[in-house]
Amino acid sequence: MDQFTPMLPVLTDEELSPRAQAVFDDIRATRNTDFVNNFWRVLANDPANLERTWAELKELMGPGTSLDPLVKELIYVAVSTVNGCTYCVRSHTAAARAKGASDEQIAELHAIVGAASKTNRMAVGLQVPVDEAFQ
Repeated sequence: MDQFTPMLPVLTDEELSPRAQAVFDDIRATRNTDFVNNFWRVLANDPANLERTWAELKELMGPGTSLDPLVKELIYVAVSTVNGCTYCVRSHTAAARAKGASDEQIAELHAIVGAASKTNRMAVGLQVPVDEAFQ
């Protein structure tokens, strides 16, 4: 697996500002775990961005929305794959597995992502007009 040198430090708990510490406390309470991953630890260098990003993802990925939690994780994996974000693919595949995704479902997801990427490029390249029925 590729390892990158982060653009900003991966902050330890001892290096957090009080504002970032409050977000980490909420992450731990919301997820019922002591683990805070490196994405949040790097983002903690900018506490305002950390707060905004956590609030948005907490709302979208948490309970109380119309999509099933596993479906949300699979969507996240698909978009992360298309965007080439290895970190997010790994993180959200682990989350999908924790929510019950099987190897078969993960493989099928990637087959669909591959097929959609191919047909998307074909439709764009061929400039296929949108059917009136889809308007």
